[in-house]
Amino acid sequence: MNVEQLDIRDHLAQFAPFDSLSDDLLDKVAASVEIRYFQAGTELLVKDQPIEALWYVRSGAVEMYLRNGRLFNRLGEGDIFGYSDLLRNRRVRYPVRAIEDTLIYFIPAEVFEEVCDQDDEFAEFVDTGGQRLKATVEQQRHDSDMMTTRVRKLLGRPAEMIEAGVTLQEAAQRMRDANTTCVLVIEPAEKASPYTFIDRDGHGRRLCGILTDRDFCTRVLAEGVTPQAPATDAMSRQLIVVQSDETVYEAMLSMLRNQVHHLPVLHRRQPIGVLHLSDIVRYETHSSLFLVNNIFLQNEVGQLAHLSEEVRTAFARMVADGANSEMVGRALATVGRSFAHRLIELAEARLGPPPVPYCFMVLGSMARDEPTITADQDNALVLDDRFEPEQHDAYFEALAKFVSDGLAACGYPYCKGDVMATNPRWRQPLQVWKRYFTEWMDAPNPERLLHSSIFFDLAAVHGEEPLVEALQDLIAERAPQRPFFLAAMARNALGRTPPLGFFRTFVMEQDGKHRKSINLKRRGTAPLADLVRVHALACGSKAQNTFARLDDIAKTRLLAEGVNERLRYAFEFLSMVRIRHQAHDIEQGEEPDNNIEPENIDSRERHHLKDAFEVISHAQKFLGFRYPMPSKRARG
Repeated sequence: MNVEQLDIRDHLAQFAPFDSLSDDLLDKVAASVEIRYFQAGTELLVKDQPIEALWYVRSGAVEMYLRNGRLFNRLGEGDIFGYSDLLRNRRVRYPVRAIEDTLIYFIPAEVFEEVCDQDDEFAEFVDTGGQRLKATVEQQRHDSDMMTTRVRKLLGRPAEMIEAGVTLQEAAQRMRDANTTCVLVIEPAEKASPYTFIDRDGHGRRLCGILTDRDFCTRVLAEGVTPQAPATDAMSRQLIVVQSDETVYEAMLSMLRNQVHHLPVLHRRQPIGVLHLSDIVRYETHSSLFLVNNIFLQNEVGQLAHLSEEVRTAFARMVADGANSEMVGRALATVGRSFAHRLIELAEARLGPPPVPYCFMVLGSMARDEPTITADQDNALVLDDRFEPEQHDAYFEALAKFVSDGLAACGYPYCKGDVMATNPRWRQPLQVWKRYFTEWMDAPNPERLLHSSIFFDLAAVHGEEPLVEALQDLIAERAPQRPFFLAAMARNALGRTPPLGFFRTFVMEQDGKHRKSINLKRRGTAPLADLVRVHALACGSKAQNTFARLDDIAKTRLLAEGVNERLRYAFEFLSMVRIRHQAHDIEQGEEPDNNIEPENIDSRERHHLKDAFEVISHAQKFLGFRYPMPSKRARG
């Protein structure tokens, strides 16, 4: 191989998909390359012309266009094009023009096809084409054990079941004899329902509840219920179940969402067992579920603070085991809310019962189930309208301070913007909160838009949840009818742009300690969550999580076909790069942050990052078009 071919080989080896080729295949490609130079403005490919080579940009930049003349893609050094045409019918689909003086490597079609035949990764890269981001995310899901292991594999024995008429004493004896921590309660069923099944004798039965050891503690012993009372008096009637063919991942999410330790497992409608917290703990050591359970066993702030290191351990383990961003986010959100919940319980134990009903709510990423290990605290108190500041506020001020200080001790820094219940502005009765929200939507200004972007992601943690649900209902009802507010929120969402330059090069931070890096939160996940929130507000969605909001948006015609899916995969990919970066920082003994250096990640991932940032860029351009600012006459 001559000097020129070695130079070609070295350059190809830096970029996907050539970076994964064996030495022999890379040598073959490099030896086959022909080189041509094109001046800026040259038409490189015209629609429907024959194509006999893969085009590789050695230097310069090119643009691809749709048949209507609209820009489709912009490519620079290391990018390839023409592969979809070679795989299709060897006819050009998208015209291409050089926008800079450009040097192109031509790889003959025969060599391209041979490499595709011999290297699966190369073939997958070019086969997926514009769907590379989707393929990468789906592969990450497939690689996770928790995504593929079925719940039925964790069941050690059949479910223990009792009839509804059995007494609590008999139920306790059954649990003791079976050495189990729960029993399922069944009763005769005369008509079909979601939980009816046919027993071995051919009789119709209905699963009507579950009785656990915790129920005996909180509903029997604590309440002084007689052992001769029927089991139905103490059982949990609101059943959370899982099907036997669902994955451990799905079961774990269900436990996290509903904060339960037992999941009845059904094969269709037939109860076949109960999945216990301990089953998943054995399967997934350092589990966030185990951590949540441990949080509620602590009786002092200092004890809770000692668990903060376990949060990082659980986070790093989940990432190492291949959990996706939704699972990691929900786990960290549940852990964070559990800390807050337990701190509130400790505060009430110290201060006494609250003088009026209230609900403690979290905001932002914690409410969306999307925090990372670097999350700070954003919270507020919604108080009953019987709240009288002179009589009651001292109690809630003390409660808010105890919880906020406790969260800081547990690794959740104080909010720099003072969006915490310790701020009296964010410790108000429901009627005041409704006035806040109404004013923000009816007469938006920069400050109110900032508040909307924070407070319109909200979730109850502890207390009277209907107080928070009333605010969610108000947003869902009023926002779709406020085009000026939606237009203002859309423009506000354009303030943070993805870090792509004109030629698909990364635009990086230029000063500070993170110079020459990209902040994946500020330039990636945050602007994507912002624009999804606007669409969710427009369609009256009450969902808080970005993926759940995309599900609601998909039921409408707000977005063109395929856009919803691209947003979903871009958000997942960017979130996972950010999460893996933070896990790596923890493993290296460094303080985790959101900043990645593109030069420290491989070529393939850089391609995927560019794809994801382009999805955001296109979605932001559409946002302003979809929510135009109404004229003054229309506003009035």
